[in-house]
Amino acid sequence: MEIAYSFAGLVVGFIVGLTGIGGGALMTPILIVVFGIPPVTAVSTDLLYAAITKFGGSISYARKKLVEWQVVFLLLGGSIPGSLLTLNYLDGLGGLEKVESLMNITLGISLVLTSVAVFFRARIRASVVKLEGTRFEKHGRRYRPCVTLLMGILLGGLVTLSSVGAGALGTAMLILLYPRMTMQTLVGTDLVHAVVLTSVAGAGHYGMGNVDLWLLLCLVVGSLPGVFLGSHFGSKLSPRVIQPIMGTLLLAIGMRFVLAG
Repeated sequence: MEIAYSFAGLVVGFIVGLTGIGGGALMTPILIVVFGIPPVTAVSTDLLYAAITKFGGSISYARKKLVEWQVVFLLLGGSIPGSLLTLNYLDGLGGLEKVESLMNITLGISLVLTSVAVFFRARIRASVVKLEGTRFEKHGRRYRPCVTLLMGILLGGLVTLSSVGAGALGTAMLILLYPRMTMQTLVGTDLVHAVVLTSVAGAGHYGMGNVDLWLLLCLVVGSLPGVFLGSHFGSKLSPRVIQPIMGTLLLAIGMRFVLAG
């Protein structure tokens, strides 16, 4: 079974390296559906798995000065309290069945939203850029810090409950709010925020006794070469081919959890 876990890490790592999408969005469903791991353990373990695997990338972006730190702190100002409140709610919910039901529904919704973000990311960016210089855009700029904070709260809750949303969904939200940022800076900013958020949420779940450390180790061992291989081949593939495939896959998985919930 340990080899199977590492192979799953290899496959997901390869897809992440290939597309930049799908860490939590694929790993958590695989753990639940393929390996039959309880949703609480799958989500909790995947949060720390995401924090570890994304850490190296966040350092790389930070060194290249492709991180907008003010935006990161605004997001964290909402997402960390959102995560802590969600953890506190889960701890007091009572009954594993209620917790798993809530996680399954949230996971499905998060995956569907992520699939929409993947499908329409380019269109969202193009539409928002067209609004630059208009009265609507000028008014929106005034309230942008508050909206960023609220967005952080939403992401904090979604990620803590499902381990999904810190990647593609977070990037799509940043595109809406900060269309003038380059894509590299958007990705770097979202990545740094995701590492901190998943670390806090994962640590909270660990304190509740939900994390399987051996499973975590097996996943990380498999994912490292997977990310390297995916990154090598990813530069040769067009996003126009990859994004519809990933979007369709995430939508199908998300609907499965929504209907099951």
